[in-house]
Amino acid sequence: MAGALAGLRVLDLSRVLAGPWAGQILADLGAEVIKVERPGRGDDTRHWGPPFLKGPLGANTGESAYFLSANRNKQSIAVDFTQPDGQQILRDLAVKSDVVLENFKVGGLSAYGLDYASLSVLNPKLIYCSITGFGQSGPYAQRAGYDFLIQGLGGLMSLTGHPDDDEGGGPVKTGVALVDILTGLYATVAVLAALNHRTQTGEGQHIDMALLDVEVACLANQAMNYLVSGESPTRLGNAHPNIVPYQAFPTADGDMILTIGNDAQFRRFCEVADRLDWVNDPRFATNQARVVHRMELVPLIRQVTVFRRTEEWIALLEAVGVPCGPINSVAQVFADKQVAARSLVFTMAHPLGQTVPQVASPIRLSRTPVEYRRPPPLLGEHTEQVLRYLLGHGDARVNAWRQAGIVG
Repeated sequence: MAGALAGLRVLDLSRVLAGPWAGQILADLGAEVIKVERPGRGDDTRHWGPPFLKGPLGANTGESAYFLSANRNKQSIAVDFTQPDGQQILRDLAVKSDVVLENFKVGGLSAYGLDYASLSVLNPKLIYCSITGFGQSGPYAQRAGYDFLIQGLGGLMSLTGHPDDDEGGGPVKTGVALVDILTGLYATVAVLAALNHRTQTGEGQHIDMALLDVEVACLANQAMNYLVSGESPTRLGNAHPNIVPYQAFPTADGDMILTIGNDAQFRRFCEVADRLDWVNDPRFATNQARVVHRMELVPLIRQVTVFRRTEEWIALLEAVGVPCGPINSVAQVFADKQVAARSLVFTMAHPLGQTVPQVASPIRLSRTPVEYRRPPPLLGEHTEQVLRYLLGHGDARVNAWRQAGIVG
């Protein structure tokens, strides 16, 4: 069965995470994605390790786990586009493509004739998605932008971590490059929207995606809290700015998370905790009151939760419909029965003679399900295939380019 995006071709000039993440989503959905890499070196993340994939005999293959996380279902071609012949190869591919993804600095590809203005003349239907730190305009447009930097500049770190006066307090970045991931998701949405517009009008267009724009947009309720009140939200550790109790609490053998979203759930929690007096206390009777009086209520809850084990609390609270859960390690996540039931881990045969583990796409389509056709590619694994069969070049020319270092 063909994927939802079967028949679309994506020329992926991006590297690291935000662009490759978008490319992998499009590839999972059936698009043909041709990843362009530097001969001899490739995507920067190929070298971001350890850990590296182990071969059949336990030897290090040199394929980094980071690269393997964001590049399945793609073909890799190694092309040096600083050379005229390399530029022409990519122009020819752009003419045969529906989408270009790139994350070079603003104007970085214009010197090679690979910017939107140049390629759209050759292919007016082209969807060209540029991903940068700060966008194509504004005073920061020429700055390099990285996820960690944007988390700080864009306000996310001011909201993540414990208050300054708490032990271990201070700003903290998220444990994954969340701004990159979110930008990849927004870029995917933008590409699909542009493709739909092209279907209606025949017109391609340029997509300007910025990590900072995405970061600010994803401040969500915290941004609106500030815009409505005029007060900057502060770090609350694991607590929620607008809901109480909605945070981690200590138990007899660790911690658990309570995510009580309404007053009915709070009443049922109080029944299980044998503290119905809290329900009748005007300081705690409603969520609005609990938010105002969180500093009084939270210590009281902590004094109760420490007397039962995490597993015991979860069993009791789930039985009455109170949302709660453990704080799992990554190892515990992949051992979880729900994760297993949803088949969120699978393996693919790798060209180096090993199987490579993968985390499944969360997209579940009933008629055009995600397909896993190719493992993350070796550097330049598909160069000759693309040059010969897609662009129609003969052995002599391909070999000459290889000897000249134009392709690899």
